[in-house]
Amino acid sequence: MSAEAANPVSDAEAAGPDAPGRRRARPRIDLRRLGRAALLGATAGPAARDRLPDAIGHVAEAHRAHHPDADLAVLRRAYVLAESSHRGQFRKSGEPYITHPLAVTLILAELGAETTTLTAALLHDTVEDTEVTLDQVRREFGDEVAYLVDGVTKLEKVDYGAAAEPETFRKMLVATGNDVRVMSIKLADRLHNMRTLGVMRPEKQARIAKVTRDVLIPLAERLGVQALKTELEDLVFAILHPEEYETTRALIAGNTGAGDALAAIAENVSGVLREAGIGAEVLVRPRHFVSVHRVRLKRGELRGSDFGRLLVLVAEDADCYAVLGELHTCFTPVVSEFKDFIAAPKFNLYQSLHTAVAAPDGAVAEVLIRTHRMHKVAEAGVVALGNPYIGPEGGESVEDGERVDPTRPGWLSRLLDWQQSAPDPDTFWTSLRADLAQDHEITVFRTDGGAPGMISLPAGATCVDAAYAEHGEAAHSCLGARVNGRLAPLSTVLHDGDTVQLLLAEDSPSGPSPQWLDHARTPAARIAITGWLQAHPEAARIPAAAPRPPASVTADRRTGSRLRAELPGGPDGAPTPVVRPAGCCTPVPPDEITGFVVRGGSVTVHRTGCASADAMRRLGRDPVTVHWGDTAECRVTLVVESFGRPRLLADLTEAIAAEGVAVVAATVEPPSEQRVRHTYTLQLPDAAGLPALMRAMRDVPGVYDVSRARHPATPQL
Repeated sequence: MSAEAANPVSDAEAAGPDAPGRRRARPRIDLRRLGRAALLGATAGPAARDRLPDAIGHVAEAHRAHHPDADLAVLRRAYVLAESSHRGQFRKSGEPYITHPLAVTLILAELGAETTTLTAALLHDTVEDTEVTLDQVRREFGDEVAYLVDGVTKLEKVDYGAAAEPETFRKMLVATGNDVRVMSIKLADRLHNMRTLGVMRPEKQARIAKVTRDVLIPLAERLGVQALKTELEDLVFAILHPEEYETTRALIAGNTGAGDALAAIAENVSGVLREAGIGAEVLVRPRHFVSVHRVRLKRGELRGSDFGRLLVLVAEDADCYAVLGELHTCFTPVVSEFKDFIAAPKFNLYQSLHTAVAAPDGAVAEVLIRTHRMHKVAEAGVVALGNPYIGPEGGESVEDGERVDPTRPGWLSRLLDWQQSAPDPDTFWTSLRADLAQDHEITVFRTDGGAPGMISLPAGATCVDAAYAEHGEAAHSCLGARVNGRLAPLSTVLHDGDTVQLLLAEDSPSGPSPQWLDHARTPAARIAITGWLQAHPEAARIPAAAPRPPASVTADRRTGSRLRAELPGGPDGAPTPVVRPAGCCTPVPPDEITGFVVRGGSVTVHRTGCASADAMRRLGRDPVTVHWGDTAECRVTLVVESFGRPRLLADLTEAIAAEGVAVVAATVEPPSEQRVRHTYTLQLPDAAGLPALMRAMRDVPGVYDVSRARHPATPQL
């Protein structure tokens, strides 16, 4: 059975404590009352059979609020079947099992789901947990309801063993590709189970929370169902990070004036818009727990206005820009906070204008500006679309013989494509999590023979990914690309709006090299390349370099450290090879090291355990003995993981300079989910100072990890 019990956090805490100015939590279901109502409904006399059972009265009320003309008769029939089939089953909390499908249905009804989705939600566990068959559901409620119920029905562990969970998600995602309402029901099902998870063992709570974090929350984000995503984030936060959760809860509870600070700014904004003749509703929108936690890590000490945002709702798209103009005229705008998701909607249907303004007292308030329709879609995503497959004329929307995808094309179609090439459950499960971890998308334009087209890719994708997204396995013969009209290597990282022309060989017997895996970001590309390399093992083997004479000591110009390599055999008088540290792992004394002879006769030195060194061994290359001589200066690459905030780069640079270390090169990747990755190449006067340097960098506020670089670098041959 899919239902668990008691809440890991209280109902009030799930949406925030009862501090002034915080919105009330979504009304929760009284399980005991519903349990009694369910039992009474089951034992009521014939006179009650023609009316809606009391147990789903709250569902009917929420449904009619969004769909006043909805026919509730089918909901009554679905409830009667669900209640009778689940009768005698109980949740671990002791409540009748029927309370779970009722709760799932209410969540969807409050979001505005249409009747077919609610009917399937009431029945979503019947085929899995009772004697009801899928054919019976199809006979009584039609093909659509049966398809949705089947889509969320788990596969049996007795048949699939340890692969049951990944294969269930595969089945569910394939079903979602044909009808996104399958995933809507699954998200609501997981939300109620997360709300009532407390009676389970801590280790099982953690396991469910991790899957929710890695798979369900990213899927909720991609489908635009923010109302479910934010609550799931808070519940996962409470289970996986209890100390940070308690700190955040206490911080919110201790800032009783937070609502007043935002309310005062909201009143000023309302006055400005009234004077401008713009009809608008200005609301204070409190941040949820995870959002407050992220802002605290980003900004340090919080002010009252940091505990929420202002939401401005208007009637028309043009009014959004009129509101923006008034705010930027009458208040001081924070230009760096402006984003236009109306002109360029997110891939999950989200539309809004984002800005921030400073009040006279210096308080900064973030402002979201959207129409009422945009707000409904922002909260409920694809659920707000009703039946997303019904066209304007009332018939099914079909394009090229297939249902029209109601989501922005890209991630879902890519996922459905690559999962077919991942028959192994472990490969699928790992690739799914990696794919969902890519939370931004780009669009590039291809120009093949004058025929323009679009390719949607995750941020950070390269020409390798574009080749496999466009040509599938034919990309094995890709020779290169033109990016924005210029020849570029396949490792080139693409950016939103780039034009790409992929160059394929007509009859090339060659295929991808192992180094393509270093540049592939999408599961489709990685699975295709790996499959080809496994089928052509000879392509990964390159003859070893000729043996070289023993090397004496040579100083590396970059590090100033003296490295010694001992090579077997070779004629006397042969030139001494150059010995240099590998750029992928930048070894420094006293690291354990190993070396390999590469083209040109030089020796590259890797840290023991480096991925590139392991790859060289797999290619059949024999390591040579290397060891450190006298140490002096050294060069090292460090990777810094941090939460974004103002002056972070300056503070890190100051910390590095205070240790007497020179910055040779630095790169900063674009922020992702408020997280920033910095890569520094540093020149140290002495390798012994490296631990102190890393400690000093970790002490910079906002930094949560500093590590030595271990890039999956290409083996040098």
